Amino acid sequence: MLDPQGLYAYEPGGAEAVDEAFGETGPVLLYHFEGYIDAGETGAQVVEELLERQEHRLVARFDADRLVDYRARRPLMTFKRDRWTGYEAPEIALRLVRDSTGSPFLLLSGHEPDIEWERFAAAVVQIVERLGVRLALNFHGIPMGVPHTRPVGLTPHGNRLDLVPGHRTWFDEAQVPGSAESLIEYRLAEAGRDVLGVAAHVPHYLARSGYPDSALAVVEALTAATGLVLPQVAHALRMEAHTVRAEIDRQVADGDVELVAVVQGLENQYDAMAGGSSRQNLIAEPVELPSADDLAAEFERFLADREDDGA
Repeated sequence: MLDPQGLYAYEPGGAEAVDEAFGETGPVLLYHFEGYIDAGETGAQVVEELLERQEHRLVARFDADRLVDYRARRPLMTFKRDRWTGYEAPEIALRLVRDSTGSPFLLLSGHEPDIEWERFAAAVVQIVERLGVRLALNFHGIPMGVPHTRPVGLTPHGNRLDLVPGHRTWFDEAQVPGSAESLIEYRLAEAGRDVLGVAAHVPHYLARSGYPDSALAVVEALTAATGLVLPQVAHALRMEAHTVRAEIDRQVADGDVELVAVVQGLENQYDAMAGGSSRQNLIAEPVELPSADDLAAEFERFLADREDDGA
């Protein structure tokens, strides 16, 4: 494998700014990449709100030209009248961010690399070691057979599950398509570094639409695990979640009998699982519910209406 350090470069004074900000106490690193499964745009919303509402500065930048397949995910360009006027270059960047009390933390975000995952993961491990990161956290949303009328569930993973207590394990083993985000978690754990992942459960009939409730649940879990103070981010997501829930409820109220039955069926399943903690594997128990395709079809009007309204 080629030297991982060839994939990234610190901005002038970037590493020194991190050293000065944290001193002997190592930083917390949050990371999320676009391109992997992110139901409800959960991780994307968290990153967007952090960068919009918190003070931050660039620390290091990865070579996206080497890591991103432009033909698979073509960057947007803007054309006005008779010439090109803008280009949205893909970016993978590390930033020093400050919460509402001024406490610093790190945020690594951008496009998920299409190639050189092992070298990329090794580069992140190098950064973690150079900057003395004491805890790395990743986050995203996963589609689940849950109703939007119940609290958002979480699946924590990694070697610091103690930081997100009170969440049961849903299954013993599964093989799923990998991601750069997951590989980094795996390699950090192998290197003996503390790492935690948080996956929010998003109703699968809303997985393709922005679901602020799941992003809010992730922010609350991250702040509880790290002590970061992010009231502006949480408030913005809470307000948006209220608006989205109201629209979903309106669609359900205006829907047909089958649509109401779908939501009620998921509510009954959720309540049965929540109330049966003495049983070992409730998720494996048969419950007669519509398929994911049926659910998606029932809510197609809702998704279309939001797009038509410019939401």
